[in-house]
Amino acid sequence: MYRTEFENLRVYQLAEAIADLTWKVVGGWGHLAQETLGIQFIRSADSMGANIAEASGRGSPAEKKRFAKIARGSLFEVKHWLRRAYKRQLLSDSEVKLFQKLIEELTPKLSAYINAIGKKQVED
Repeated sequence: MYRTEFENLRVYQLAEAIADLTWKVVGGWGHLAQETLGIQFIRSADSMGANIAEASGRGSPAEKKRFAKIARGSLFEVKHWLRRAYKRQLLSDSEVKLFQKLIEELTPKLSAYINAIGKKQVED
């Protein structure tokens, strides 16, 4: 299958990995946790990659930057839901470590990506 430009970006790949991990983890929760916290957790995780993809399809640097910043906002929302899930004992320590590893790599890369938009060619 043909890969689009955004799929080659490390920030997109990390966002996708977080979204996939979120889906997998939330799938093992009970109904109440899924219907309350889980849905919000999944939506915010999915939103990161969706907005990075949308940013790549926008015409002007200002538009691209706007959607990349929305992706960063979704990343911070993911951090919130991760904290809530941990406090409610819905995550194992190993799951938290997996999320933390991905988030620690994505956070600075996403900020660098945003800052690079409009300057030369954006690389990851």
